[in-house]
Amino acid sequence: MAVTPLSATNSSAGLSASDETRSPAGPLLGQSLAELTEWVQAQGQPSYRGKQLYQWIYQQGARSLQDITVFPKAWRQAMESVDLGRSALHHRVVASDGTVKYLLKLADGQIIETVGIPSAKRLTVCVSSQVGCPMACDFCATGKGGFVRNLATHEIVDQVLTVQEDFGQRVSHIVFMGMGEPLLNVPNVVAAIRCLNRDVGIGQRAMTLSTVGVPGRIRALAAEQLQVTLAVSLHASNQPQRLQLIPSAGAYPLAVLLDECREYVQITGRRVTFEYILLAGLNDQPANAAELAQHLRGFQSHVNLIPYNPISEADYQRPSEASIRNFVAELESRRIAVTVRYSRGLDENAACGQLRASQP
Repeated sequence: MAVTPLSATNSSAGLSASDETRSPAGPLLGQSLAELTEWVQAQGQPSYRGKQLYQWIYQQGARSLQDITVFPKAWRQAMESVDLGRSALHHRVVASDGTVKYLLKLADGQIIETVGIPSAKRLTVCVSSQVGCPMACDFCATGKGGFVRNLATHEIVDQVLTVQEDFGQRVSHIVFMGMGEPLLNVPNVVAAIRCLNRDVGIGQRAMTLSTVGVPGRIRALAAEQLQVTLAVSLHASNQPQRLQLIPSAGAYPLAVLLDECREYVQITGRRVTFEYILLAGLNDQPANAAELAQHLRGFQSHVNLIPYNPISEADYQRPSEASIRNFVAELESRRIAVTVRYSRGLDENAACGQLRASQP
């Protein structure tokens, strides 16, 4: 049976690929060289202005046409109302480990979070795909704040450019693990991935898309022929436990989700990463690890264990180091590939959504 690409389907908010056609007035961020060239020609400018515009948007960090000094002054003034699509920096905090969390104010006044995570050899950006999140996961600060809307393509790409400019170095990796559920905003997320690869120059294999799971969307994602890493948030080793943590699991049972992940591996040939937040006394016992290993037997996969970052809005606690070690040992004894991923920026509202909630 043919699989329809996600970018050709409607999102939960009713968006489709045809809905994403931009007005000639912008925003211009997110458009390709060919599209920008077509736009400048429509404004009566020579075609080479398209390449200049492209370079200034994606390489020079222009925030308005007024910044592009190679353009004629008269034309810049005439195009003053054209929106490039850059967001305003609302707030910025730096953690002791060098992680930087940003609050960006969008054109309609909404606030989103993005995070720059530096290490010795890479700079990773954790991007948001929605303002808020409708999934309402019980342990998540973003989910507690409710859902407002999907982010547009340019609002996603802008997050990466903002971090790149602030750090003064190229972004090497991107993780769609910020605010929102990416597979509920597929036309814009897929368009942003292609733009970040094609125009910003970040390899798709250096991008990770994290999802809690939306029925049918993982299977369709495979048809997009992207090279990104799919990370599925399980967070539980059985359906009743998952339903307690993730309300949407009622419509997407664990067994069905795992079957769709197996299809993804078969279609793409790429392994799936499973994310599992360890919550003290709830899902961090060796029995949970054994149950998880049983689900993943014969699966081309990798498990990322994430010790929980407590938030004031929920009563869950971080597991002890001994519990973490025991969980890892149980998985490894059953030949399951596993890594413990410790969150960065713990001293600066590390959990997604906390900083946004704490700022006016």
